[in-house]
Amino acid sequence: MEDNKNQNKLNIELNEEIAQGIYSNLAVITHSSSEFVVDFVRVMPGIPKAGVKSRIILTPEHAKRLLMALQDNVTKYESQHGPIKVSKGPAQGMPPMGFTGGNIPQA
Repeated sequence: MEDNKNQNKLNIELNEEIAQGIYSNLAVITHSSSEFVVDFVRVMPGIPKAGVKSRIILTPEHAKRLLMALQDNVTKYESQHGPIKVSKGPAQGMPPMGFTGGNIPQA
């Protein structure tokens, strides 16, 4: 039985460059019948152009798992730190979350 537990473990490595992370304050999400594409963008106030900093492509199943994991983590965060306030309109100088950008190449 112990051997089965060891076979199901996954050793995930995080190198120093990736561990630094990439700041993003906008996510543009598109989908097809077979995949979800999440483009993470950094928008700076007063600068009319923003570039995609990272693109993640997920299967529909993994997109759903990500949704559930994010919901679980937001719930845990809010139980410790209180409700996260979300403004009703776009933040100053930021496009609305439904923004689909003109020059973002689709997968």
